[in-house]
Amino acid sequence: QVQLQESGPGLVKPSQTLSLTCTVSGASITTNDYYWTWIRQPPGKGLEWMGAIAYTGRTYYSPSLNSRTSISRDTSKNQFTLQLNSMTPEDTAVYYCANLKADWGQGTQVTVSS
Repeated sequence: QVQLQESGPGLVKPSQTLSLTCTVSGASITTNDYYWTWIRQPPGKGLEWMGAIAYTGRTYYSPSLNSRTSISRDTSKNQFTLQLNSMTPEDTAVYYCANLKADWGQGTQVTVSS
C-alpha cells in the first residue's frame, strides 16, 4: 500500500518561500510510470494541480504557477519537495501530495499571513 505524508510549515509570511516535503512509503519514487504531484485547495475553491515530478525526475508545472514553483526529489529519502516562492494570502490552501495512481496524502494546511 502506497502512503504519502506531507510535512512543512503551517504558517508562512507574505513574500516568503514555502517548502513542503512529501514522504512516500510503499513504493519507490523512481518506480516506472509513477508521477508524483502537488495539488492544493484554497478555502471555498476547487482543487488546483500545481505540478509533478516523474519517476525519471522530469518535472511538469502548471502554467499559472510555473514561474513560482519548483519540484525536486531526494531519492535516498524517497521524498519529493515543493517550493513555491513569493507567497501571498491567495496561496492559503490545503496542500496535498499525490500520485497519478490515486494515492493521496492527508493534506497540510498552509496559511499565508503576516
